[in-house]
Amino acid sequence: MSSCSSYHLLLQLLWIKENLSESWSMAFRWMDLSDWLSYRLGISADLYVFSRATGDDTRSLCTTVCKWTYLGHAHMQQINKKDSQDMEACGWDDDFWEEIGLGDLVDGHHAKIGRSVAFPGHPLGSGLTEAAAKARNLAMKNSRSNFHFRPAHLELGLAVGTPVGTSLIDAHAGGVGVIESVPVSDSSQKEDDKEDICHRMVLVCGTSTCHMAVSQNKVFIPGVWGPFWSAMLPEYWLTEGGQSATGALLDYILNNHVAAPHLANRAASQSISTFELLNKMLESMMNESKAPFLAILTENLHVLPDFHGNRSPMADPVSKGVICGLTLDSSEKQLAHLYLATVQSIAYGTRQIVEHCNTHGHKSGLALAIGSRGGRLGPPISSSSVDYAGCPITLPRENESVLLGAAILGAVAAKKYSGLRDATRALNSAGQVIHPSNDPKVKKYHDAKYRVFQELYEQQLSHRSIMKQALT
Repeated sequence: MSSCSSYHLLLQLLWIKENLSESWSMAFRWMDLSDWLSYRLGISADLYVFSRATGDDTRSLCTTVCKWTYLGHAHMQQINKKDSQDMEACGWDDDFWEEIGLGDLVDGHHAKIGRSVAFPGHPLGSGLTEAAAKARNLAMKNSRSNFHFRPAHLELGLAVGTPVGTSLIDAHAGGVGVIESVPVSDSSQKEDDKEDICHRMVLVCGTSTCHMAVSQNKVFIPGVWGPFWSAMLPEYWLTEGGQSATGALLDYILNNHVAAPHLANRAASQSISTFELLNKMLESMMNESKAPFLAILTENLHVLPDFHGNRSPMADPVSKGVICGLTLDSSEKQLAHLYLATVQSIAYGTRQIVEHCNTHGHKSGLALAIGSRGGRLGPPISSSSVDYAGCPITLPRENESVLLGAAILGAVAAKKYSGLRDATRALNSAGQVIHPSNDPKVKKYHDAKYRVFQELYEQQLSHRSIMKQALT
């Protein structure tokens, strides 16, 4: 028996059909957000209606394969076509859509869900349409009126015909913006090595964290989404793990602690973030206690970060978060300890995903981490996280790698590069490379903490079983 995440669009479509029948019958197209943005960009502030950006409703292999159950590998023979033209959508499984009760979406050669698909970065239509540009001009004229709804994308001043590329999901754009961000010495030696890129795992960090790796052959991994053909890079199979709550968990731990308001006031008075203040406190606490390394401060405090379920590798949506080692202490120092233990648990989750993927056929030995959260945590925590995760981490030079990935799509659509892979090689750039500590005591400590991390989940399963038996 198989299961499907609510992240995938077919479950959302089923809900709409069953609960909003009138809207269902009126719908002209069903589109993923990024495909919709490529199709409709301009807005008329006067009429509050959207005009077409490109007039081309070609869908992206990224969105359709990752979220719409489209079989991208049906296009394997078309990858060598230099012009990467729109491809007739031959990857829809009509029998599947009929079986789940959405057979009406097959009508009209799949007109409502996509009659044509293209690789990410393929130029759509003739670029930005005149209608979209006029919508922008109209919005500018209305700026003198009392109507204040003026989306930022209308302020870009884009010209008619500006190339618009087939889209990527936001996290996948981050992957494109970082996956070639390796030191020059590494990339120059292996520029033509198609296998080298398969030894990297991209971490796109934010409210949650997405773990993405590519391979030349399809790799099926329990608890990890995929494999998805050409969903991020052409000709490569993508697998996608993840943690449901990472940045959101840190915010939750911080904001729900009794010491948080006073700590926030202290941080504001010093014109620094709360995270920066916590980092300073932890360094002071380490020095005061003469601890040999920072992580040892949480020797008796352990966290399982499944506060919003476990996406990978357990694929357990009902898993719960656990904090082991609490006392009556509610001081700012205790919050600093809890913050550190939470950061450690998130990194141990990444270690677990990397190990799980490698056990099932991947070869990841280098992590490339991006996202605003890494910057907010600061050097002490970022450096220590490498010890927790157990593998080297490269931070790209460009902090906004999701935006860089989107820019790369535009560059490919504008024919500035021959393809997506060439563009990533040219525009990705490595920043800081952080290696794990070579101190055997540090490794031994984290191995022990990681074992506790794993046992917290195993104990939860045991407790769940005990209570289930009591209620049967």
